[in-house]
Amino acid sequence: MDPISLEDLALLEVLQRLDQRAPLSAADAEMHKRLVESGLVEDDDGDPHLTAAGVELCKSLQHRVAADAEAAKIREQRGTEDAQEN
Repeated sequence: MDPISLEDLALLEVLQRLDQRAPLSAADAEMHKRLVESGLVEDDDGDPHLTAAGVELCKSLQHRVAADAEAAKIREQRGTEDAQEN
Protein backbone atom coordinates (compact mmCIF):
# COMPACT_ATOMS: atom_id res chain seq x y z
CA MET A 1 0.00 0.00 0.00
CA ASP A 2 1.30 3.45 -0.90
CA PRO A 3 1.78 6.02 1.85
CA ILE A 4 -0.94 8.62 2.29
CA SER A 5 -0.72 11.36 -0.32
CA LEU A 6 0.14 14.97 0.38
CA GLU A 7 -3.30 15.96 -0.87
CA ASP A 8 -4.96 13.69 1.69
CA LEU A 9 -2.72 15.07 4.43
CA ALA A 10 -3.72 18.61 3.45
CA LEU A 11 -7.38 17.57 3.45
CA LEU A 12 -6.99 16.06 6.92
CA GLU A 13 -5.40 19.26 8.18
CA VAL A 14 -8.26 21.40 6.90
CA LEU A 15 -10.88 19.00 8.28
CA GLN A 16 -9.20 19.06 11.69
CA ARG A 17 -9.04 22.87 11.71
CA LEU A 18 -12.72 23.04 10.81
CA ASP A 19 -13.55 20.54 13.54
CA GLN A 20 -11.59 22.59 16.08
CA ARG A 21 -13.25 25.80 14.86
CA ALA A 22 -9.81 27.20 14.01
CA PRO A 23 -9.70 29.94 11.39
CA LEU A 24 -8.91 28.86 7.84
CA SER A 25 -6.27 30.62 5.79
CA ALA A 26 -7.04 32.38 2.53
CA ALA A 27 -5.36 29.48 0.72
CA ASP A 28 -7.99 27.11 2.16
CA ALA A 29 -10.92 28.98 0.59
CA GLU A 30 -11.15 26.79 -2.51
CA MET A 31 -10.89 23.58 -0.49
CA HIS A 32 -13.55 24.87 1.92
CA LYS A 33 -15.86 25.55 -1.02
CA ARG A 34 -15.33 22.02 -2.38
CA LEU A 35 -15.91 20.49 1.06
CA VAL A 36 -19.24 22.30 1.33
CA GLU A 37 -20.21 21.24 -2.20
CA SER A 38 -19.31 17.61 -1.45
CA GLY A 39 -21.39 17.52 1.74
CA LEU A 40 -18.45 17.11 4.12
CA VAL A 41 -18.89 20.55 5.66
CA GLU A 42 -21.96 22.70 6.39
CA ASP A 43 -21.53 26.43 6.61
CA ASP A 44 -24.34 27.96 8.65
CA ASP A 45 -24.06 31.75 8.61
CA GLY A 46 -20.27 31.71 8.43
CA ASP A 47 -19.92 28.99 11.07
CA PRO A 48 -18.52 25.98 9.20
CA HIS A 49 -18.68 22.56 10.83
CA LEU A 50 -18.16 18.97 9.72
CA THR A 51 -21.11 16.85 8.71
CA ALA A 52 -21.29 13.21 9.78
CA ALA A 53 -19.56 12.30 6.49
CA GLY A 54 -16.85 14.87 7.20
CA VAL A 55 -16.24 13.41 10.64
CA GLU A 56 -16.00 9.90 9.20
CA LEU A 57 -13.56 11.01 6.50
CA CYS A 58 -11.47 12.77 9.12
CA LYS A 59 -11.37 9.60 11.24
CA SER A 60 -10.48 7.50 8.21
CA LEU A 61 -7.60 9.78 7.27
CA GLN A 62 -6.36 9.82 10.87
CA HIS A 63 -6.37 6.01 10.90
CA ARG A 64 -4.46 5.99 7.63
CA VAL A 65 -1.80 8.31 9.05
CA ALA A 66 -1.50 6.08 12.13
CA ALA A 67 -1.28 2.93 9.99
CA ASP A 68 1.43 4.50 7.84
CA ALA A 69 3.40 5.46 10.96
CA GLU A 70 3.08 1.94 12.35
CA ALA A 71 4.17 0.40 9.03
CA ALA A 72 7.19 2.71 8.91
CA LYS A 73 8.12 1.70 12.45
CA ILE A 74 7.88 -2.01 11.56
CA ARG A 75 10.00 -1.51 8.42
CA GLU A 76 12.59 0.34 10.50
CA GLN A 77 12.67 -2.44 13.11
CA ARG A 78 13.08 -5.07 10.41
CA GLY A 79 15.87 -3.07 8.82
CA THR A 80 17.66 -2.79 12.16
CA GLU A 81 17.23 -6.53 12.78
CA ASP A 82 18.57 -7.37 9.31
CA ALA A 83 21.57 -5.10 9.84
CA GLN A 84 22.33 -6.76 13.20
CA GLU A 85 22.16 -10.24 11.66
CA ASN A 86 24.66 -9.36 8.94
